[in-house]
Amino acid sequence: MHVKRTATIVVVGGALAAWFAGAATSNRAVPDPIVPQRPRIDASGADLAGEIARLHDHLRPSTTPRAPARNVFRYSSPAPVASVAAAPASAALVEAPAAAKAPPQLPLRLSGIAEDPGPDGPIRVAIISGEGQLYMVKIGELVTPRYRVTAIGADVVELQDVDNQAIRRLALK
Repeated sequence: MHVKRTATIVVVGGALAAWFAGAATSNRAVPDPIVPQRPRIDASGADLAGEIARLHDHLRPSTTPRAPARNVFRYSSPAPVASVAAAPASAALVEAPAAAKAPPQLPLRLSGIAEDPGPDGPIRVAIISGEGQLYMVKIGELVTPRYRVTAIGADVVELQDVDNQAIRRLALK
């Protein structure tokens, strides 16, 4: 019985040794090492840096823009004006001096209208943007030194020119 037991131990031991040797020396291809990829935040940061550089180049253009060949705000070229000989002015036809031109309107825009609850009912506040500033005004207050707010509606504000009392309306767009 000792021979049979010894033979079994030798065969099983040899099989185990072959199995361990096969496991230690593999014929399989070694996978490529895992290379960590850049996080998305780094990629978007690089994209942002490229975009910033591109925009900085637009701030300092290398070429000057050329003048357009035509005026895009006119439908046709102006008709030539025939020269008329100046008629002598008679004393009876002396015209009154031209009225002083009103200064050009300021570029104001109604950005919004808000309502504040008050003891006598809601008080409307107009939010007007212009001249690089934001004005939050109520009825009777000035928007720039030129205009005074006379009425605030649901979507319209009425301004009165302090100099010539002309009315100007700004509507929400």
